Amino acid sequence: AGSALPAAVDIQPACLGLYCGRTVLSVNGSLETYGDCGVCPRGQRTDDNKICRECVGSPDRYDWLYLGFMAMLPLVLHWFFIEWYSGKKSSSALLQHVTALFECSIAAIVTLLVSDPVGSLHIRSCKVKKLSDWYTMLYNPSPDYITTVHCTHEAVYPLYTIVFIYYAFCLVLMMLLRPLLVKKIACGLGKSDRFKSIYAALYFFPILTVLQAVGGGLLYYAFPYIILVLSLVTLAVYMSASEVESFKDLLVRKKRLVVLVSHWLLHAYGIISISKLDKLEQDLPLLALVPAPAFFYLLTAKYTEPSRILSEGGNGH
Repeated sequence: AGSALPAAVDIQPACLGLYCGRTVLSVNGSLETYGDCGVCPRGQRTDDNKICRECVGSPDRYDWLYLGFMAMLPLVLHWFFIEWYSGKKSSSALLQHVTALFECSIAAIVTLLVSDPVGSLHIRSCKVKKLSDWYTMLYNPSPDYITTVHCTHEAVYPLYTIVFIYYAFCLVLMMLLRPLLVKKIACGLGKSDRFKSIYAALYFFPILTVLQAVGGGLLYYAFPYIILVLSLVTLAVYMSASEVESFKDLLVRKKRLVVLVSHWLLHAYGIISISKLDKLEQDLPLLALVPAPAFFYLLTAKYTEPSRILSEGGNGH
């Protein structure tokens, strides 16, 4: 019985859990002294030997595209609700659109400046290896099935938390700038309608925060396809709602052209995110497909007119 205990200790792995690691306490030449097995400090993640190492890499192109997508979400929602609540009185809408763009741009720059290294637009990061890297809280080990060793840390530093920081700055800047602007320029709107786009933002920012907290890892892998599907669906809905059936209908109002071009830019962003532009000679020609859905819609719209289908159906009977 006395010899069984040491044997059990010898069999036990040095550091349990997928994301638990030992911090480096001191370095003496090539000799390193390690601490107990546990959670890695912020800005570090475990290597193959279960040692916590500093994140010294920089985000790759796909990481930047993901951060760009997460930065675009509040801006697109701002623009949508500004347009939705300004209605036909769009004289004040343009200035609100520009202000929303200004808020999100400044928030993005400030977020990069306060991230490590502070004062630089560059950020240091750890490489994303797999989906579980985003959800380290699900992989805390229980060696004796009673006590849990908490090793939750940001293995994808800083891709997870930087989005929350950005949303916080967006919200603060919006609350500082937009109410003053809206009060001055939105004279055509009623008192209750005036601040509706700001109220909408107070709803969608918490929703975006929860979305990032719960689905950050899933969004990281799925966002290019989400962009492509949403840009196609919203363009089709907008064109049918605006009763655009020919190229002439598009040219009548500048606003329709702006919406079309913005959808094309989103579509191009999705294609670039999927291909990552690793092989330029193969990937760049794919961007020629960007206008294809719009042209297909315009060419087939007259054949799918509901009144025409009903009238032809009636004639057939």
